[in-house]
Amino acid sequence: MKTEWRLFGGIALFLFVVAVVYAFWTRAELDGVDYIGTTALVLSGLLCAMCGGYFWFVSRRIEPRPEDRPDAEISDAAGEVGFFSPGSYWPFGMAGAALVAGLGLVYWQVWLIIAGLVAVLATSGGLLFEYYTGTRRTAE
Repeated sequence: MKTEWRLFGGIALFLFVVAVVYAFWTRAELDGVDYIGTTALVLSGLLCAMCGGYFWFVSRRIEPRPEDRPDAEISDAAGEVGFFSPGSYWPFGMAGAALVAGLGLVYWQVWLIIAGLVAVLATSGGLLFEYYTGTRRTAE
């Protein structure tokens, strides 16, 4: 996690510096600050800072991974990575639901936004509880 928080922290710092330079540059060129671009850069920097802060917080509480240790061997990272569902259709449903919600935002149709958000919540719940209910339920 050490690499991740440094990466996000560096990008956040870069975005803050660029936001200041952009604000001064547009003020000199346009006789006024471009508030939309400056705000976008500041918010992007804050988002990267938030991600970097999370990774920094987590990296202090876990043992260093092989990626973070300079004395690590390649074989230290071998083994099981995790469990990934081989035949789940829920991600496809979530993408469709997000598409519906996004189209509702594009055309500003409140009923379509609500339908899309309800579908996103339903499909994310289905993905979350896929192995706790139905035919894929694992025995305890």
